[in-house]
Amino acid sequence: MGEQITPNIKMDSQKIYFPNLNGLRFIAALLVIIFHIEQFKVLFGLENYWDDSPAIRIIGKLGVVLFFVLSGFLITFLMLSEEKSFQSFSILKFYIRRALRIWPLYFMIMVLAFAVIPHVDLLTLPGYPETVVYQDLVPKILLFVFFLPNLALSLYGPVPYAAHLWSIGTEEQFYLIWPWFLRWLKRFRIYAMLSIMIFYLVVAKFLATGHSDFIPYKSTFAAFWSSFNIDCMAIGGVYAILLFKNHPLLRILTNKWLFWVVLLTVVLLMCFGVYVHYVHFEFYSMLYGIIILNLAVNKQIPMLLETKILHHLGKISYGIYMYHPIAIVLVLQLAIYYGTTSNLIIYPVSLFITIVLAAISFHFYEKIFLKFKPRFSKIKDVD
Repeated sequence: MGEQITPNIKMDSQKIYFPNLNGLRFIAALLVIIFHIEQFKVLFGLENYWDDSPAIRIIGKLGVVLFFVLSGFLITFLMLSEEKSFQSFSILKFYIRRALRIWPLYFMIMVLAFAVIPHVDLLTLPGYPETVVYQDLVPKILLFVFFLPNLALSLYGPVPYAAHLWSIGTEEQFYLIWPWFLRWLKRFRIYAMLSIMIFYLVVAKFLATGHSDFIPYKSTFAAFWSSFNIDCMAIGGVYAILLFKNHPLLRILTNKWLFWVVLLTVVLLMCFGVYVHYVHFEFYSMLYGIIILNLAVNKQIPMLLETKILHHLGKISYGIYMYHPIAIVLVLQLAIYYGTTSNLIIYPVSLFITIVLAAISFHFYEKIFLKFKPRFSKIKDVD
């Protein structure tokens, strides 16, 4: 117990790589896909598990929250590493790197959702005619362009095939403020991050009470706040700081038995659809952080998610997340047309088409922009 942690990280002054985390990204995307398959089956009037399985109704957002915790962990660790190696980190270059990774596909999906898909009959969602997209079009587009899709969702409701961009907006909002936060609060970073979580929960609780009825547009603000999960990303940041500082708590957190207990707990809680009142996403985020730490740095944990297939699927998980609604609706429409709505068809074919679209996008579109990232990277996160 007195030994110093020796993380299972490939790291030198220029490169950092955490094993297993790409595979974990794919699992996060897979949870969202399962959620949306069942949700879309409801829209199409097909037999589904939405009403009968509490697990289905919670795993979608929990998959997104896993993305959030991963982002907070990785971004914070990379910034701290750059700061240590070069005495500071460049906020401008950080913004450029994030833009090169996120913007091309974000705006591609935006164009498809607003300008192309509404005119493709095969991809029409029941209950969401073309007028749903074009009503209040200008403010919707402006909010999406300025990375406030979560606010657009709160104000105007979902835009088919762009509704899931709310989480990208949340991450962009996090990326906008996080590097400044880390720079200004060097001495009290962990306490400040925990304060963010407490502040977020206090506001959420306040909005749920009648004492907040005086707030103009309260329901809209409450809906926006529920999607502004910066506290989950801050929790990821706390785990990154603990690892970076080789904090004594690591001796407890990076324990193989704790890992297996936490992993089993998360799986069981999800399977039974357990919702933790008031601290639901924060509770799961804390457990996710323990899983992430152990998968990334604990040499006693087998390389469960470090296979070539899972590694590659994790690399294209952004595209998997972005394209999966198109693939699901296409498969459901064709399944209905051909009269075969078995899950044995819908699930594997939806996943296959999603992966194909994501792979094509990654190799022939996203890489055009990604090749410029090294120019703005002092320390590279190696894929």
